[in-house]
Parts: sequence; C-alpha cells; structure tokens
Amino acid sequence: MKTAVVTGISTGIGHGTVSALLAKGWHVFGSVRKESDAVAAVGKFGDTRFTPLIFDVTDNDAVLAAVEQVRKHLNGRTLDGLVNNAGSSYTDPLMVQSIDDFRMQMEVNVVGMFAVTRSFFPLLGGDPSLTGPKGRIVNLGSVGGRIGFPLLGAYVTAKHAVEGLSAALRRELQLVGIDVIVVAPGPVQTSIWNKAEALPYTEVTGTIWDKPFRKYVSWMIDSGRRGLTTEHVGNLIAQALTTAHPKTRYAPVQGKFFNETVPSLLPDRVVDRILGRQFGLLP
Repeated sequence: MKTAVVTGISTGIGHGTVSALLAKGWHVFGSVRKESDAVAAVGKFGDTRFTPLIFDVTDNDAVLAAVEQVRKHLNGRTLDGLVNNAGSSYTDPLMVQSIDDFRMQMEVNVVGMFAVTRSFFPLLGGDPSLTGPKGRIVNLGSVGGRIGFPLLGAYVTAKHAVEGLSAALRRELQLVGIDVIVVAPGPVQTSIWNKAEALPYTEVTGTIWDKPFRKYVSWMIDSGRRGLTTEHVGNLIAQALTTAHPKTRYAPVQGKFFNETVPSLLPDRVVDRILGRQFGLLP
C-alpha cells in the first residue's frame, strides 16, 4: 500500500488531498496542530488508512516525533510521498506589516517546509537501509510565487522562496532519485476567505494604502470564493504523486492565460501600471 504524509489537513487543500489519496487506496498520515482537529479528521476519514500526526511545522521536536511515528508504521519500508501543504497568510501592505508577522510568514511557509522535508528525507529514501521505491515531494506553491502581487507582499515573498527552494532541492535530490514537484494554484475555495472578510485591518486604517488595500482584499475574497475547489487541487496533487512522468510544476489557475501567462510575459513596468490602475496604486 502506498503511503504519504500530508501537512495541514484540517481544512482546505490538505483536506482535499487526503480525500483524493484515500480514494486511490493510499495510507495517509495527516498533520494537524490540535488534538481536537485530529479527532475530527479521524471522524471524517476513519482510522483504517488514515493516521493523524500532531505537530506544528515550526516545532522541530514535534516534527521529529512524527517522523518516528511514521517510521514505526512503515516497518523498514520507504515513504512514497510528502505533501508540504501547511502554510499561513499574513496580509498587509509591506510598509504597514509588522516585522514579527513578516518573519512568521517566512517561518511557517518556507522554514517550516524545509524543516519538514529535511526531517522526512530519510524515510523518502535518503536512508539506504529502507526498502522500496524512492518517494516524491510535492510543495504547495501559488500563482503568487511567479507574480509579485501588491498588498500581499509577505505571502508573495514566501511563495517565491518556495519556487526557488523546490527547484534547488529537485536538482540536488537527483543524486538519490527523490523527485520534487510544485503545485501552484490560483485562488481556491477555502474557509480562509471568511476569516479574511471578518478581519478589521485596523493597522491599515488612515494610511495611504487604506483604500487600495481594502479594494484588493475585496477582490481577493471574491476571486477565492469563485476559485477552484479543494477537491480539484487535491486530485492534481494525487496525480503528481502517482503519474509515471510528472511535470516539475503544475499551475491550476482559472483563466491561466490572462492571469498568469500574460503577466509573466509582459514587461514589468507594464504589469506595474496594470495592477496599479486596477487597485488604485498609481500616484
């Protein structure tokens, strides 16, 4: 039976990924941060082919304890997949954002991804004493990992870092036969949009970015609620883990030609003016 670790599975893309892999007959180890979320996940997925892991990606001791839990279950076999899905979004204009929030964005989305990958590397085939095929790593990126959207700078910075981390890691791990794949979706229908709508963003009130930022947040929430389903992205992640010849990057983005391809081809100054005009950022 194929096995995978998926981080951040209590809601959203992680939840959809667990469902997709279970439907394919895999055994999934899914990470959550709270005992109550572990209980809820078992209630949803059952305990036959789903095992909850309780850790925060910023807590290295807890991550290492989860590695040992998975190692014991594998009983000398390799882990087939690691899906680095856990993440967070700290939304503010950069010159308003606190340094602590910016640092935490990097800590969760980049350092946490690196720490989890490094810790599970032996089980994926880095430990030559294990038997079985080498595993694959899927890192969750974003359309924001290729396009520098304004007013979401910390998140965009983190997702650009995920792209660089993944490319460097993929090339290094050729030596041991472990592949690294990025799945970088556009807006996805998750509960994060309800949370975003409820926030007052008082730190932005009265600043020069007040009106542009609130216009951007409104656009972002509307795009998210009309975005891809978590099941769609989860199935694509499952495909990346199972197809014989995976791409290095999958970009499920609605209206991809205009929302990702065209902005990546246009001169930067042109994109600056387009986004500036759209959100009221021009002088």
